[in-house]
Amino acid sequence: MIIKPLKRFRKTLGQLRSSKSGLALIEFAYSLPIFMGLGLYGTEIAFLAVTQMNVSQSALTLADNASRMGQTVTGSNGRVVFETDIGSVFAGVRLQGERFNLLQNGRVILSSLETNTNGRFQRIRWQRCIGLLQVQSDYGVQGTFERNTPSFIGMGPAGNEIRAERGSAVMYVEIFYDYNGLFGDTFVSGRRLKQEAAFSIRDDRVTNQAITRDGSFVYSCGNRFTDV
Repeated sequence: MIIKPLKRFRKTLGQLRSSKSGLALIEFAYSLPIFMGLGLYGTEIAFLAVTQMNVSQSALTLADNASRMGQTVTGSNGRVVFETDIGSVFAGVRLQGERFNLLQNGRVILSSLETNTNGRFQRIRWQRCIGLLQVQSDYGVQGTFERNTPSFIGMGPAGNEIRAERGSAVMYVEIFYDYNGLFGDTFVSGRRLKQEAAFSIRDDRVTNQAITRDGSFVYSCGNRFTDV
């Protein structure tokens, strides 16, 4: 009575031993975590690259728009920049940055790099900021003057500084952005991104003077919580 069940059991074990019907499923189960990890890592890297590109494009667009400011003619001496002009170009970067929360997680700094009257020394004539991140320009605050600060020879990476020409100005943009990963710090740790852009002014603009006040909001870089 016991022999027959034992034979059936041995036969079943033999069939299981030779069966390959579940081999693919087992291999898939082993490899799934690896492929999922690679896929998530690739998604994170792609998101980081897209964010970096968006920050770069925002800096370029702002610098370009700022170079066109000053469309109000003041006599025959050229065009001046009003606080309203600053508000207009910042409105553009606000809209452009909405999809990646630029102003909530970053800081946009617009500086006017000019020379003194005789064109000998560089200076940051004025500077305006927007965004909740509390950082300062890497090159100096409004009023930084080469004559008083010999190390300030222009704006840009060391050895490749940009200098304004006499009677002109360079609109220099710095954008700082705190990047937070899609999956936290699992694949890419949080980091601060920075992009810069510069354009020379396009019009016969009045330089060597501050922005003209016209009652509009002043995007001072000293504001702790600038309007976003």
